Amino acid sequence: MYAVIVGGGKVGANVGRALLRMGHEVTIVEARSARFGTLEAEFEHMARYGDGTEIFVLEAAGMARADVCIAVTGDDEDNIVIGQVARDHFAVENVVARVNDPRNQQHFDLLGVAPTVCATESILSLIEHEVPQHSLVHLFSLRRENLDMIEIGVVAESRADGTRLADLDLPRGTLVVSVLRARIGRVARPDTVLAAGDQVVVIAEPGHEPALMELFAGE
Repeated sequence: MYAVIVGGGKVGANVGRALLRMGHEVTIVEARSARFGTLEAEFEHMARYGDGTEIFVLEAAGMARADVCIAVTGDDEDNIVIGQVARDHFAVENVVARVNDPRNQQHFDLLGVAPTVCATESILSLIEHEVPQHSLVHLFSLRRENLDMIEIGVVAESRADGTRLADLDLPRGTLVVSVLRARIGRVARPDTVLAAGDQVVVIAEPGHEPALMELFAGE
C-alpha cells in the first residue's frame, strides 16, 4: 500500500513510522520548514516540503498513485481541502482526515470527507465509558456506513431489566453485540438475560437513540 500523509506533526510522523513498520510505502508532506528539516533527517526521501493544499505539491508526492490519503494537519480547513482534492482530483479511493475541533465535524460530513478521526471526541467517549454519568454514550461512528456504536446502561425496572435479548423488541436497524457486566464483556446471545447495571453495546443506524433509551433506561 502507498500512503500519502499530509501533515508531519507528531500524529503524521507516528502514523508514518507505523505504516513503514507494517511494510507499506509512505510519503509525508510538511509545510513548516523547521519541522520538515526534522522529518527529512529521519525519513529522508520520503519527506516532501510544501503546502499540502496545493495540487502540484500533492502531485509531486505521488498522490495520483496513492492507495490512501491521510490528512492530519493542525488546520481543519486544510484537511477538508486535502481530502477533497485527493478524492476528486486524484481519484484516491481511501481518504482519512483528522478533525481538530469537534465543532467542525459537520463541515467534513457536509463535504463528504470521511472517515474522520477526532481525538477530543475519542477522549470524551472514553471518559464517559470509564466514569459513566449518562445512560447513553456514543463510542464510535461509521459515518460513511451510516452506523453508530452506542453503549447504554440497563436501568432498574426498565423493559430490558430481567429480559432475555431474544424477547426484547429492538428497533429495526439496531443490534446488541455485547453485554458488559462487572466490567467484563461478553458476546451477546439470544438467551442472555439483562440485569440492572449492565452496559449493552449496540450497533445502530442513526436516529434510534430515543427508542433505545426508552427500552434500556426507561427514559
